[in-house]
Amino acid sequence: MTEFANPVLQLRGRSLLPIVQGGMGVGVSGHRLAGTVARLGAVGTLASVDLRRLYPDIMQRLRRCRDPASHGAANVEALDREITAARAIAGPGGFIAVNVMRALSNYAELVVQACRSGADAIVSGAGLPLELPDLTEPYPNVALIPILSEERGVRVVMKKWARKGRIPDAIVLEHPRYAGGHLGATRIADIGDERFDFARVIAAIRAEGEPAAEVPLIVAGGINSREKMLAMFGLGANAVQIGTPFAVTLECDAHPNFKKVLAEATPADIVTFMSPAGLPARAVLTPFLKRYLQKEPRLRSAAQPDPSGITCPSQVQCLSSCGFKDGNPAAGQFCIETQLAAAQRGSVEKGLFFRGSESLPFGDQIRSVADLLDHLLGSRQRLAAIG
Repeated sequence: MTEFANPVLQLRGRSLLPIVQGGMGVGVSGHRLAGTVARLGAVGTLASVDLRRLYPDIMQRLRRCRDPASHGAANVEALDREITAARAIAGPGGFIAVNVMRALSNYAELVVQACRSGADAIVSGAGLPLELPDLTEPYPNVALIPILSEERGVRVVMKKWARKGRIPDAIVLEHPRYAGGHLGATRIADIGDERFDFARVIAAIRAEGEPAAEVPLIVAGGINSREKMLAMFGLGANAVQIGTPFAVTLECDAHPNFKKVLAEATPADIVTFMSPAGLPARAVLTPFLKRYLQKEPRLRSAAQPDPSGITCPSQVQCLSSCGFKDGNPAAGQFCIETQLAAAQRGSVEKGLFFRGSESLPFGDQIRSVADLLDHLLGSRQRLAAIG
């Protein structure tokens, strides 16, 4: 392979390896994974969604609690614990980001807590994070990184943020054709649209002139080899964001069964469907998802709103808009928090296992974060080259 000098990702005056570990919710990218990635010089990302599940003492305290606000406060408490634990692994020089989905009902509270607890960056997608500069104003040293999928969304964010005197420190460009989890398209039929193509979007942003042309661009979706990563750098990307390959590392915070399901999935096992968040999503066709998709037409036709919220088995206001609780027939009709939590615990029968569309760098092997970074970056010497 021809040697290639990896670019350096510059964030808030920090020189980092050009790899961002994607945020994977409900305890998949917790402190062990994020802290390890950050310790090795890349961007480690905690996902803020429902971190209470990682703490038996918190779950015991909530065992008979039916108050959604108390469960929400517990997630904020757990986020603080996770950032502290990740920092202990990463060391003071490690770069810790927190992914906070815009679609969460307690979005603002989680963003503020992440900043207060010492996160180096807030990464935000699943909606346009237009108020992010306002929420983080007391924390000017925290990097702000929106996740977008097309040039139109980039223009909107740049314009709205500029009025507040802020531009993104970087932008993640996520292609819905390849990414796992919630996807940046409104309809399943749109996920392969050419408007999301990396070459097209990067060229359009660079053609905008300053300040857009100077913002670091991080491409996400389908990056599973050094060759693909180098191709993205050739298009003008400054870094790549990678999710599923990190989810099958030894340091990933999920159960070994979770990693096994993702690692052994074939292309035929990976499906796209409508999530309760009202967005297309991609996951492994496990027994739960197969049963659900068989019932989905009937469940959608019978969807009715539940103002009391008693149908919510998790008792967490996890989504600001939930097709299951709101009775929205255009969205998924199940409790996504419950099924994602089951996957994190390793339940193949009950879990929803988000996964990207592409093959994994090491096939069905579960390897270390260091091995993955070496595979992508070329050699261990490259890891040591940057603080």
